Amino acid sequence: MSRETFTSRLGLVATMIGVAVGLGNVWRFPYMVGRFGGAAFVVVYLLLAVLIGIPALMAEWTLGRHTRRGSVGAFEIAGLPGGRALGWIFFFAVATATGYYSNAIGWVIYHGAAELARGLGMSLNASRILPPETGFDAVSFRLQIVSTGLVIAACGLVLRRGIRGGIQKASMVITPMLFGILLLLVVRSLTLDGAGEGLAWLLLKFEPGDITGSVAMAALGQVVFSLALGGTFMVVYGSYLDDDVDLRGNAVWTVVGDTGAGLLAGLVIFPAVFAFGLEPASGPGLIFATLPQVFASMPAGWLFGTLFFLALASAAYLSAVAALEVLVAGVTDNTGMERRRATTVVSILVMLLALPPMINMRIFVPWDLTFGTGFQTFGALVAALTVGWSFKRSDALRQLASSEDAGPQIKLLYNWIRFVVPGAILTVGVWWLLTDVLGVVGGV
Repeated sequence: MSRETFTSRLGLVATMIGVAVGLGNVWRFPYMVGRFGGAAFVVVYLLLAVLIGIPALMAEWTLGRHTRRGSVGAFEIAGLPGGRALGWIFFFAVATATGYYSNAIGWVIYHGAAELARGLGMSLNASRILPPETGFDAVSFRLQIVSTGLVIAACGLVLRRGIRGGIQKASMVITPMLFGILLLLVVRSLTLDGAGEGLAWLLLKFEPGDITGSVAMAALGQVVFSLALGGTFMVVYGSYLDDDVDLRGNAVWTVVGDTGAGLLAGLVIFPAVFAFGLEPASGPGLIFATLPQVFASMPAGWLFGTLFFLALASAAYLSAVAALEVLVAGVTDNTGMERRRATTVVSILVMLLALPPMINMRIFVPWDLTFGTGFQTFGALVAALTVGWSFKRSDALRQLASSEDAGPQIKLLYNWIRFVVPGAILTVGVWWLLTDVLGVVGGV
């Protein structure tokens, strides 16, 4: 079947980095660094991004490009037993996850609006949009409906235009803008009095003994999360790659851009946090509780706060576009429905699924653990196993080499994907199950 593809390498790389750089980098990466001890986590993360992230990313692109399908269809065509049913399971998991993810983007936008309002001399309580821990808050619910609806509608406008005219064009504008804003914020953060302590804590201060099993598992889980692995996003975007696109080179650039965004976010946050004597290990509240205190304390902080939340929303937006594209591709590939109508149907579905986690955190957090972390890890495992064990060896080698000539390095990479990558992802999944779900093993 004829399938739209990216028009240039620059557009391809900007799009893939845009997919990978979401809340997982600008929000989750910094708080994971804070929770798991700073530089030790960063060192392990960088190592695992190269050893596991790059080959896992290539495997998912291989699956998409070879089958020319997203997750609904790719696993079946690749010969995985039960592949069609798994594809639809991943479809509905992505739909559910996109709902609560769109809610979180709405929180970010509202916090950015609050920073801008402060600069204009007005008062806007950003915390009013956050769901309560328990019970029901009508004000929060209404604010979330409006903000989430706007996020989904904005994604739909891009998706209706297709890959080249929509996703690629948006990525080529938003991805450079994101890095430009982060670089500007890094300069401001590093020039604060006392920023050096935060810089040293993030990049320099660690002992070999700081690298524990918990740190390693957390870092590997972050690699899976931040690169948007999971047998969905990168599979469908892989289906839009031309046959002659070099998977290795583009995977390296994607990981460099993705990791670079996380490190830049850390360089924005931790020097400022230390400069104002706040707690770096404040967990998920680092963005929505700690950072607003930082911006309120620095000169012209409203401006830098507005820019920060703009960058965060931009990063998250491209990931939301990718999530919705997984769903749009699932509908168009399997029903014959045209793209514009499929976008409308998918947008309505995601909006409905976004409503339950708006109610309170008792619903939001389990949905995140189940449909985000859990299914994402499982999907990444299934994708690696599919390429390593269900593909014909010759097909996998040809895709990985992007040619008919698969030398010794490609054969080594193929075996790495067959054995090491699934083993590493399975270990993360078991660790997540024991710590976050069952609580059998204590975290840090």
